[in-house]
Amino acid sequence: MTTQNQLLARAAARNNAEWCAAMSRSHGLVSAFEAQAWAAPARTPPFYPDAVTLVPEAAVAALVPRIDITSAGASVKDSFADLDLTDANFQVLFEAQWIHRPASAPAIAPDLSWNVADDPDTVRAWALAWDNGNGNPDLFRPELLDEPATFVLTGRSACGQVVAGAVANRSDQVVGISNIFALDGGPDAAWPGVLDAMCRMFPTLPVVGYEHGDDLAAAVRHGFEPVGPLRIWLHG
Repeated sequence: MTTQNQLLARAAARNNAEWCAAMSRSHGLVSAFEAQAWAAPARTPPFYPDAVTLVPEAAVAALVPRIDITSAGASVKDSFADLDLTDANFQVLFEAQWIHRPASAPAIAPDLSWNVADDPDTVRAWALAWDNGNGNPDLFRPELLDEPATFVLTGRSACGQVVAGAVANRSDQVVGISNIFALDGGPDAAWPGVLDAMCRMFPTLPVVGYEHGDDLAAAVRHGFEPVGPLRIWLHG
């Protein structure tokens, strides 16, 4: 990994940890940043890690006691894919790549109307579209509206229905994108609108996130480059 990619991966990891902290706060949970990692002492919302490392080679002995491994489903986002948590009874759930895109307009014009959710009803409509009947729409709560660095992006069809979306989380150096979706066309249909919104809202900030598999390939098609590996560890 080049020095530049190392810096980008660290910025992406910090940004992602800040988003995980915001999501935890929206569920009434406390968490804390320390030099090597962010962590929550109580189990975080579904699909969200209990800890995110912020630097390479974080100390496992200091990290694991900061999370609740007595409840099923505890997980750690190993942001630099350099930890071995097997002795603490973790196993690798999946591997992915941090991604980065310089600040610029999308290459393809968006074909939906994109805005930031600004009321609980819109957040609910976004959550229902994101969930698409899978049983987890309550994951995204209206308390996210109280997070000044978090933006729930809605892509609406001509009839006003939320059919695509993402979450943007602004840091000092980057803006992170997560939870990107489109009901028709998948990430390829959503990325142009998301990138157009980022160009309008944060014209000088590069965009970061993480993806794997087909979603990583879609991000690369829209101007992202992988800048470093990460690994999700699941306890038990």
